[in-house]
Amino acid sequence: MWNRVHLDLRPYPGDDLEAEAARLRTLGATAIDLGQSDVPWTVLADPEGNEFCLLAPG
Repeated sequence: MWNRVHLDLRPYPGDDLEAEAARLRTLGATAIDLGQSDVPWTVLADPEGNEFCLLAPG
């Protein structure tokens, strides 16, 4: 079943993307591998399984 809502999160310019991904994981997010290979975003899921993307800072 597809999610009806999909959020894209973008850190502030100059923020460390890996640090932000780690912060989200400490808050309960889990990394998801959708086979996206070399893209500038990370796919995560919240504790209820809702997927969202962490985009590159910009």
